[in-house]
Amino acid sequence: MWQGWPLERVLLLFVGLAFSMLFVQVTMFHSRQNFRHWAMWIPVIEAPLFAVTAIVLAFLNAGWLRLLFALFMWIGLVGGLYGAYLHTVGVGQRVGGYSQSQNFLVGPPIMLPLMMTAMSALGLLALYWG
Repeated sequence: MWQGWPLERVLLLFVGLAFSMLFVQVTMFHSRQNFRHWAMWIPVIEAPLFAVTAIVLAFLNAGWLRLLFALFMWIGLVGGLYGAYLHTVGVGQRVGGYSQSQNFLVGPPIMLPLMMTAMSALGLLALYWG
């Protein structure tokens, strides 16, 4: 089955599986915080949509699906950067702000939304490089 798969298809499948795992992680973190900010719902809603679209696109190369996936990846790229901004602000709002290195360990994880950005960028690379 894997014989002859181009790198684009393998990367699309990888991106879909990565978004599935990110969905689980983000949902656990944001539900633990009781979705206190409306933006916490963004990755919880978009990650499974991104995952399904990427996985289906790995098996079905339809033009409309490629367009939808590209749109989703651009949204994910911008959304991840926005999330990193919000997480950085959240670290600063903790007692002691940015001067307490502990806040970077126990506060909102700044790297997690950047992983959404990175996966979106990888999805775009897979889509346009091939």
